[in-house]
Amino acid sequence: MNAPPALDWIEANQRELSAELERIRGLLEYHAAHVADAAASADTMPLSSPESSGTSRTTSVLDYLCTRFGLSSFERDVLLLCAGVELEARFASLCATAQGDARRSYPTFSLALAALPQAHWSALAPQAPLRHWRLLELTEGPTLVTSRLAIDERILHFLVGVGTLDARLAGLVRTVVPAGNLPQSQQEQAVRLQALWLDAAGALPVVHVVGDDPSGARAVAAHACAELSLEALALRAEELPPSIPDRTLMARLLARECALRSGAVLLEGGEGYSQVQLAAFVEELDCPLIVIGGALPTTTRRSAVLEVRKPLAVEQHAFWRAVLSGKGEIGDATLDRLSAHFNLSTADITDAAHDAGCAIGQGEPPAQALWQACRLRARGALEVLAQRIDARADWDDLILPGPQLALLRDIVRQVCHRATVYERWGFAAKSARGLGISALFAGESGTGKTLAAEVLARDLGLDLYRIDLSAVVSKYIGETEKNLKRVFDAAETCGAVLLFDEADALFGKRSEVKDSHDRYANIELAYLLQRMEAYRGLAILTTNMKMLLDSAFLRRIRFLVHFPFPDVRQREAIWRRVFPAAMPCNGIRIEQLARLAIAGGSIRNIAVNAAFLAADEGAPLSMPHLLRAARVECAKLEKPLTEAETGGWQ
Repeated sequence: MNAPPALDWIEANQRELSAELERIRGLLEYHAAHVADAAASADTMPLSSPESSGTSRTTSVLDYLCTRFGLSSFERDVLLLCAGVELEARFASLCATAQGDARRSYPTFSLALAALPQAHWSALAPQAPLRHWRLLELTEGPTLVTSRLAIDERILHFLVGVGTLDARLAGLVRTVVPAGNLPQSQQEQAVRLQALWLDAAGALPVVHVVGDDPSGARAVAAHACAELSLEALALRAEELPPSIPDRTLMARLLARECALRSGAVLLEGGEGYSQVQLAAFVEELDCPLIVIGGALPTTTRRSAVLEVRKPLAVEQHAFWRAVLSGKGEIGDATLDRLSAHFNLSTADITDAAHDAGCAIGQGEPPAQALWQACRLRARGALEVLAQRIDARADWDDLILPGPQLALLRDIVRQVCHRATVYERWGFAAKSARGLGISALFAGESGTGKTLAAEVLARDLGLDLYRIDLSAVVSKYIGETEKNLKRVFDAAETCGAVLLFDEADALFGKRSEVKDSHDRYANIELAYLLQRMEAYRGLAILTTNMKMLLDSAFLRRIRFLVHFPFPDVRQREAIWRRVFPAAMPCNGIRIEQLARLAIAGGSIRNIAVNAAFLAADEGAPLSMPHLLRAARVECAKLEKPLTEAETGGWQ
C-alpha cells in the first residue's frame, strides 16, 4: 500500500505514529526506573498500555502493517521500539539505561521481553512475522536475546508514509501501468484473468499467460491487476539470483512488497532459467503471481492457463487507424496490407507508426514509410536465427523459360492477395490447414533458385532469410523440431520470405521406416511441412534431388518450380546481364562465351574472377581473362574444357 498523497492523511498518520512512539518511550522509562529490582519482581511489568487511552484513532500505516502481516500486540511494540531508535534520539539513551549498559544503546529482544507488555518468546522465531517478512534485522551477538534489533529500512519508510521500492529490488523490479485500451480479444482475456482470482476459493492460483504476444500478455496482466486494485510489479525470470539464500530473500522481499503495496508479481520469461530453481522461487513467493511466457514450473500451488495472442487482423487495422490519426491521409488499402501481412502487437504498431511518422515528415510516401517501418520492427529474433539476404535482383536478372517465370509471378500474386482470398472471401473459415504459401525450387546448383527467391522478396517488398537446413537438422531426437519451431515462431511476426536451402538434408532421409531413426527423420520432415502450411508468409525449399520426393510430399507443396539447366540462348542472356555497366570491357564476344555449358551461378563466378584478373593488370576485361577464370571454375566443377566450347577465346 502506498500512502495516499492527501496532506491531512499524512499529518494524521504522523500524529498516530508519534502517539505510539510516545507510549513505547513511556514503557522504556518505566522499565529504566525499575531496572535495579526488575529481576526480583515480575510485577515491574506494566499491565496497561497507552493504546487504551480512549482517544479516537485514524487508521494508519502501522495498523495496516500489523493487520497485513498478522503481528501480535507484542510484535507491534517491538517494531515500534526499533522504529523509535531511528526516529527519536532519546530512545538510544533510554535503551542503554534500561539495559544497564551504556554501550547497548540499541534495542534487543531481552529488552523487549522485559519492558513491553504481553511479551512472548515466539516473536523471535525465524518463522514468526517479524523475521519471516524481514520487518526486523537481527545482527549477530553473544546470544540471541542480546543481539541488536534494527527495523528494516523499507519498513521504516513505510511507517512514516513514504512509498519507495526496496533498494534490494530496485533495478530488477518495475511497475507496469496499464496504457490505453486493449483490443477486444485481449480485453476478454483480461476479464477472464480477473475472474480466475475473484472466483478463487482460498489461495489465488498462479496464472500462466501463454501466447505469441509477450507485450500484449503484459498489458492484459496490468489491466487485470488495475481492475482488482493491485499494482503490477514485473520481474524477469532470467534475473533471479542463482543461489538459494539470495533467491529466498528476493521471494520474501517481493511478497512483502506486494503486501505493502497491494500488488501482484508479473514473472516474465523463464526459458533460460532452471525449472527446478524457478519452481522453488514460485513456491516461496507468497503473493498473487502471473507467469508470462516460458514453461510453468511444477509446484504445489494451484495454477491456471490463459492464452493471449496478438490482435486479430481487423483489430490491428483499427489500432493502426487510431495511432496514425493526425499523420496524414492513410488509405484503408494500405492498412489492410499492413495488418494482413505483418502480425504485430499493439506496442510494435505504436513504435512502427512513430518510426514511419519521422520518415513521412521527411517526404517519404506514407505507404512506403509504413511498410519499411514494419519490416524493420518485425525482424526481431529472426536476425539471429537465420541469414538475411539483401535482395537486389529484379525480374530482368532472372533468365528462365516462360512457364517457370509464370509460376513465379503466380507466387507473387498469391502472397499479395492472400488476405482477400483467405479472410474476406472466407477460405480461412473453411479450414486452417493449407493456408501457407509454400514452394519447392528444384534444379541443379547455379540454375537460379536463390536468385529467384531474391526476385520474389524484392518484388513483394519483404525481407529474405536463408535457413541452412543442414545446420538446423540435429542427430538428437526432437532437436530438429525445436530448431524449426524457433525459426517459424520468429518469422510469424514479419512474414518474411523463408528460403530453406539445401533441403536435401531432410529429403535424403525420407524413406520407409526400418528403425526408430528413420521414423524420427520422417517426423522431422512432416513437422517442417506442417509449419510451412500454416506459415502466414512465403516459405521456399530448394533441392538438387527432386527424384527423392514422393507424391505425398509434393501434394503438400503449393508450387513446384523446376529450374532447368540453361540452353545456349539462355546462357547468352545471362552473359549479357552479368557484366556491370561500369565494367571496362575490350573485345568480349558473348556468342562464344555462351558455348560454354555451365549454369548461371558458374557464369557469375567466372565473370567476377576474370574482373579481378583484369583489375590486377590494370586493363579492361578481355576474353583471355575470361578463359583463365573459366579454367579455374571448370576445374573446381571437375568439368573438362573442350575446344568446341572455348575455341576463339584467346
